[in-house]
Amino acid sequence: MGFLDVLGFGNKTNEIQEYVAKDAIILDVRTIEEFNEGHIEGSKNIALQVLNGKIAEIKKWNKPIIACCRSGMRSGQATSILKQNGIDCINGGGWSSLQSKL
Repeated sequence: MGFLDVLGFGNKTNEIQEYVAKDAIILDVRTIEEFNEGHIEGSKNIALQVLNGKIAEIKKWNKPIIACCRSGMRSGQATSILKQNGIDCINGGGWSSLQSKL
């Protein structure tokens, strides 16, 4: 396991595929403006800034989450918040690179 893996930024293709197989929801944590400029089809958008207030809603989905953003930094923060709240999730990184792994 490399340094980037420890931080949650390593090659996650296999882990992403495992989550896709579990019918995971892709959660894009960019702003609505960024999301509207381009996103993964079928993904849900909840900006990182309001994520804490949406935990109950996300728990109702009752599915694992693949978080994404522009570069992977905000989705890393989102993953940490979601895990602290008992939600099964992984950091999918930047949305465009995630899309290529789906």
